[in-house]
Amino acid sequence: MKRSSVAVAAIGLALVVSGCSDDGDTGSAATTSANTSATTASATAAPIDLSGYPALPDVPAAAAPTVDCGYRDARTPAKEVERPAGTGVSTEGTTPVTLTTNQGPVGLELDRAQAPCTVESFVTLARQQYFDDTPCHRLTAGRGLDVLQCGDPSGRGTGGPGYEFDNEYPENAYAPGDPALDQPVVYPRGTVAMANAGPGTNGSQFFLVYSDSALPPAYTVFGRMTDEGLATVEKIAAAGTDNSNGNGDGRPNSDVTIESATVA
Repeated sequence: MKRSSVAVAAIGLALVVSGCSDDGDTGSAATTSANTSATTASATAAPIDLSGYPALPDVPAAAAPTVDCGYRDARTPAKEVERPAGTGVSTEGTTPVTLTTNQGPVGLELDRAQAPCTVESFVTLARQQYFDDTPCHRLTAGRGLDVLQCGDPSGRGTGGPGYEFDNEYPENAYAPGDPALDQPVVYPRGTVAMANAGPGTNGSQFFLVYSDSALPPAYTVFGRMTDEGLATVEKIAAAGTDNSNGNGDGRPNSDVTIESATVA
């Protein structure tokens, strides 16, 4: 069945994304690059039909113009930074961020209405040069999940900033325990979202969706790429992945380094 095959692909890749995210399982195959396959996967595979999957839900209205965010201790940071204060964080407006990479610019529009605590964290890290000179260590190509993952200064897929925080949108658009939380939805092309190692483990790793992808709504959406940024990521994706994790998942064939992250 079309739906079940996409669900298997999306959820399987979701576990891989989780395995290589902040404070993830270092024993996962997702974090091992020593046994690199000779097979190269490209982003030109026939797309999977995602028309049977629901769109992301509407963003819930903010209850107040500001919120307080809980940033909790996690593992030793991959790069020393000060964590965000987390008090009086705005739930309004957007914040432009430019990732200057060796492959071209990736412009982001971060949306505080979607995820104020996530945006606050990302902006705080960017202003401390946390993302500067860091690799984008994973590319997935096809099978219902097309993303470029970045944000770990160690480049191993297990690093984070030394703190973690809760999921926001789209998880907060569902009632706790809703079975829909386990079912894939479409993360549209251009989405910027957080990788994680399970509920409440967001840190610094994020992924850039370059083609509509199916994932459970457990990965916080906090903005979109600009058209120019999306073009850069599509160029990276077109060069494919080394397939070191199998199923079109591995390191990008084109090395990608974030040279700087600039907050407008």
